[in-house]
Amino acid sequence: MHIEILVEDSSGEKLLESLLPRIFGAQGDPHTWRVHSYKGIGRIPRGLNTGGDPAKRILLDQLPRLLRGYGNTPGVDAVVVVLDSDRRNCVDFLTELKALATGCNPAPNTLFRIAIEEMEAWYFGDRQALTAAYPRAKVEVLNRYAQDSVCGTWELLADAVYPGGSAAIKKAGWPLPGQVKHEWAEKIGPLLDLERNVSPSFGKLRDGLRRLVAEAA
Repeated sequence: MHIEILVEDSSGEKLLESLLPRIFGAQGDPHTWRVHSYKGIGRIPRGLNTGGDPAKRILLDQLPRLLRGYGNTPGVDAVVVVLDSDRRNCVDFLTELKALATGCNPAPNTLFRIAIEEMEAWYFGDRQALTAAYPRAKVEVLNRYAQDSVCGTWELLADAVYPGGSAAIKKAGWPLPGQVKHEWAEKIGPLLDLERNVSPSFGKLRDGLRRLVAEAA
């Protein structure tokens, strides 16, 4: 089957690129996929109408248009949308997303997966991989994290592994936050163990993707 995967930023794309071959198998053997990164999450448009500028590449703003397009595209067997919950209520957010997909005509086969609160939760879910990538990580900071909690996840990871912590990153401003998150995806992502990871939201991503391709077999 062929799968189109949408993610809200380039660091998420980098992480998924390291995970997907371990879930789907080698590209083209037999499944194929493409990952598309956007420049932020945005918000679901009212009435599911796309009013934003497609050139700005804000994911939720464009999602109704994208899903309708995929629903009309031969050869696209499924669409996977991977998002951060940030501070949204995860259950309510997922309900909204499913309603959006249902409202598309025709609707593609769509799977939504949500990281709680941010994808950095998935790095915390595999402490062994995280500390292998960053041997000098501050253990006392890592120990303050409650898995898949809403606590300022990326900031806590920065406080554990980045010189000067999240305060230094925020002081420097853009583009440093994006660059640091991209580095984490490059360094930690390839080391993540699919089975060892204790993040519930990571497990839902892994298992959902596995079911998707199993159902196509």
